[in-house]
Amino acid sequence: MAKKEKTKKLSSNGKKVLVLCCMVALLVVTGVLNYVLNTQIKDKDNVVNGGNDGTAVETFFSSHRSNRETARAEEFSYLDAIISSESTSESVKASAEDKQVELLSFIEKELVLESLIKAKGFEDAVVTMSTNNLNVIVKQAELTKEEVAQILGTILQETDYVASQVYVVPYTA
Repeated sequence: MAKKEKTKKLSSNGKKVLVLCCMVALLVVTGVLNYVLNTQIKDKDNVVNGGNDGTAVETFFSSHRSNRETARAEEFSYLDAIISSESTSESVKASAEDKQVELLSFIEKELVLESLIKAKGFEDAVVTMSTNNLNVIVKQAELTKEEVAQILGTILQETDYVASQVYVVPYTA
């Protein structure tokens, strides 16, 4: 007698659980990677700077950029899962694709704004955009009204945000 092979098909809920487990695994991997890379950066900065006080500031800006990139990668992964899911409606897929395009636009604008702020003479800056506001952290102990106006002018010229949506903050270690 020939044995019949039993094939099990994953139910819709089973597929969702599988995708969710994969996403959790990716989240854990990115967290570990982030920790390892930040530790390496901190160790490297301590060796280069001889443990000077400047390492905390450098680590903050590097860490902030790394965390921002990790969070965006997780968002893209989540949106990709929605788009590739067979059980997702077309309208939800379209919405997820629009969100991906919006995130790409934010990434591009953040890089441009950071470069423009540095070009104005500031040592370092981190820009984080969302649909409702834009945050700028500048590597400087204090900012004068003129410096804030200079940064704000650049932001308003390059984006569609209004002044009340922009937050400029000096960073002190």
